[in-house]
Formats: sequence, C-alpha cells, structure tokens
Amino acid sequence: MTTRLPEFDPALATDEQKAVLDEILSGPRGNLNGPFLGWIHSPELAQHAQRLGAFCRYKTGLPLRLSELAILVTAARWQSQAEWYIHYPIALEAGLPAAIADAIHDNRPPVFEDADDALIFDFATQLFETKRVTDATFDQAVARFGHVTVINLVGLLGYYALVAMTLNTFGMRAQGQTKLPFPE
Repeated sequence: MTTRLPEFDPALATDEQKAVLDEILSGPRGNLNGPFLGWIHSPELAQHAQRLGAFCRYKTGLPLRLSELAILVTAARWQSQAEWYIHYPIALEAGLPAAIADAIHDNRPPVFEDADDALIFDFATQLFETKRVTDATFDQAVARFGHVTVINLVGLLGYYALVAMTLNTFGMRAQGQTKLPFPE
C-alpha cells in the first residue's frame, strides 16, 4: 500500500498506536483504508487527524452527497489516487451523478441540475483556485446551509487536502487498488 514508509506491523504496535487503530476500527469507518497506516507512525497526529476526519466525513451538517462532492473536488485538485479511488463509488452511491464526478475528474466544467451541487462545487473550486471564496458564493452558502455548516465545509476541504497530501507524499494506494485514476 505504501512505498515510502516502513511497513506497519500491528504485532509490534505501541500502546498509543493500538489505541488509534482500535478507535478507527470501532468507529463509523470500520477500516484502515486511506492515510491511517501512514499517520500511524505518528500516533498522536493519527489520533487527532482520524477524529477530525470522522467529524468532517459524518457530522458536517451536509448531506453525504454534498460531502462526497467536496471530497471529489479535493481529490481531483490534488490528483490523489487513493482518495479518488475510495470516494468515487461512495459519491455515486450517495446520489452524485457519474457525469458530474467524471467531469470533475477530467477537469471539465460539470453540468449541474441540482443547485446545492453547483454551490458546493463553486465554493470548493474558488477556495482551491483563488485561495478565497467570493462574497456572492459565501453569502449563498451561508443562506443555504448556515454559518456552522459553511465552517464545517471549510474544515472538510482542509482535512481532505491533508489526506491527499499524505497519500501523495508517501505514495499510498487504497486497499485493492490496481488502477490509477490520474496519470503519474
């Protein structure tokens, strides 16, 4: 799964590493797919990051479809092989049209039928491209979702950028991944 980190042997795990692994496996994810076997080499970071990730993935106030759309925008922006591989089927299962996901992957402008999808895409794209969000997009997001959810959306985008950076830096792949969605 990784080419730049020493292989992690759970039999040799420290108490701190075991605590992180137990919390991840007993939580809503139920697996270690993604950056966790990279982060586990720094158990304190792993613990903080996985807790933030559980919040960002499951408790932002956004419906799953919109969270997954934001994750796909992030994965495509970072060309994160494992992140895209893991979240593409989740996004489709959550109701995101494949045509939208495929356009994002191919860096083409998606055609949206749902105003919420367009708003999340615009928000995330503006933030990644210009490092800012326009007043119009911000105001529209707050009017639609409220300040707390917009704050959580920014957290979700930042968290999944951290995930992408981790996966890319350490050459990590998803469990069972044999194809790369982006050229290397």
